[in-house]
Amino acid sequence: MTQHTVRMMERLGLPTLRKAADWSAYAAVIFLALGAQQAWAKVSPEEAEKLKNGTLTPSGAEPGANADGTITAWEGGITTPPPGYPGAPEARYPNIFPNDKPKFVITTQNLDQYKDKLTPGQLALFAKFPDTYKMPVYETKRTFANNDWVYEWNYKNALNAVVTNEGNGFEGAAVGIPFPIPKDGFEPIWNHKARFRGQSVRRWNNQAAVTTSGNFNLATLQEDVQFWYNMKERTPDTVNNLLLSFMQIRHAPSRLRGEVLLVHETLDQVSEERRAWLYNPGQRRVRRAPNVGHDNPGTGADGLRTNDQTDMFNGSLERYTWKLVGKKEIYIPNNSYDIHQDKYKYEDLVNPGHMNQDPARYELHRVWVVDSNLKEGTSHIYGRRVYYISEDAWQMAVVDVYDKRGELWRVQEAHTIQAADPKSGIVATAPILEAIYDLQATRYLLQAMNNEHEESHEVPFDEKYFTTGNMKQLAPK
Repeated sequence: MTQHTVRMMERLGLPTLRKAADWSAYAAVIFLALGAQQAWAKVSPEEAEKLKNGTLTPSGAEPGANADGTITAWEGGITTPPPGYPGAPEARYPNIFPNDKPKFVITTQNLDQYKDKLTPGQLALFAKFPDTYKMPVYETKRTFANNDWVYEWNYKNALNAVVTNEGNGFEGAAVGIPFPIPKDGFEPIWNHKARFRGQSVRRWNNQAAVTTSGNFNLATLQEDVQFWYNMKERTPDTVNNLLLSFMQIRHAPSRLRGEVLLVHETLDQVSEERRAWLYNPGQRRVRRAPNVGHDNPGTGADGLRTNDQTDMFNGSLERYTWKLVGKKEIYIPNNSYDIHQDKYKYEDLVNPGHMNQDPARYELHRVWVVDSNLKEGTSHIYGRRVYYISEDAWQMAVVDVYDKRGELWRVQEAHTIQAADPKSGIVATAPILEAIYDLQATRYLLQAMNNEHEESHEVPFDEKYFTTGNMKQLAPK
C-alpha cells in the first residue's frame, strides 16, 4: 500500500490495513470512499443552476442585500469603462466615485461599536496604533464583474471540477472560478489563486519596506504575467497543469538592478514543482532558482514578507491544513480608486507605523473564512493563517498571520479596484496596493503600487516571451 493511499485512508477514517488479505477485504470499501470524495467536490446540476437562475451570482455570491441593508444587492457590477478612459498605459484608471464621502470613520474611540465586524488582525492594528490608526468606511458598492464567457465557465466548472492529490491540485476546470459553490477549505483558496484577472498583464509591483521611523527604500519591479489557465480558448484538457507564467524585471534598488526572474507556475505543485530561473547580470548567466516559494524571503521586501505572500497567497498548499469556517461580514478594502491616483506619490502613502489611511476606502462585505494551520512534520515560519476572501471577487481581502506560538505576527490587506478595459474588453477586479504589517517589529511593507509608474494593462505576449532565452534581453542596462 502506498503512502499516498495510507494518508487518504486516514483522512477518510478507514483502517490502514497492510496485509494482502486485509487489503482485498477492504478494497471495495476504499475505492467507493475515494470515488465519493472525488464526486463530493462537484455540485449537482440543481445546485449549479443557482449560478444561472439568480439564487447565486454567476460567481457564487449571495446576490441579495443583508438583513439591515448595510451590504447592498449585487446588480451586475461594473462592466463598461469610465467615459473617456482610453485604456492606454499612460492613462491612469480614474476614480469613478470622486464625490463619495465616508459614512463614518472607525477609531479607537468608537471601536467597540464595530469590533464584531473586524478581524483579530485589524483589531490588533487599532491596539498597536491607538492614536493614529483609523478606517474610513464608505457605502458598500458591489462593483465586481467578469465577462459573460467567464461566467459560463464558472457554471461548467461547478459541475465538473474536483480537487486532486489531497487538495494540492484540481482538474475538470478552466478559465473561471473552479469552485463557485465551495464545500471544502481547499476550494476558496483555489478560487483565489485561479480567479479571472484578465488573460495577461504588464504591471509595476513597486514595494516600500517601511522602517519604524517611516523611512523606506523603494524596490521597483516590472512584472509581466500570462494567465494561461484563464485564456479564453482554454479547456480542462489543455490546462496541462500550468496556471501562469511570470517574468519579473528588477530596476531598483541598485543591488537588484538587471536581475530577471522567470517563473512557470504549475497548478499542482506536489506533482510538478514550480519552475523558476534567475538571470544574474554580474555573472551574465541564467540559473535555476529553487528557493522561490513558501517562506523564503520575498524580493526587495527587507524580510517583511515571504514568497508565498505576494498576491496575499500564492504557491503550493501542501504545508497547511485548510478548514472552511463559513461566512462573516467584515470591513474590507474595496473600490480603492482614490489611493490609486497619481496625485499620491509613494511617499504620500507612507506614515510611521502604518500606511496613510486617509485615502483608503473600506466597505462592509461578506467574506469566506478559511483557517489554515501548519501541518506537523512540515516547515514554515508561520504557524497559522486565517484568510478572509471576498464572496464576490474571490479576492483575499485580509489575512491574519500567526507565529508558531499562536501570537498574531502580521496582518495583510489588499486594496482593489474594479476595472473595465476598452481595448481588450476585459472586466476584472485588480489589486492596486497590498499592505503587510509586522506587529512585532512595528514595520510594514507596501507592495503592488504603481502611482508614479505606468498603469497596468494587457499585453499580447507570444509563447517565446516566457523562456529562459529571453531573460538576458529583458534585463535593464
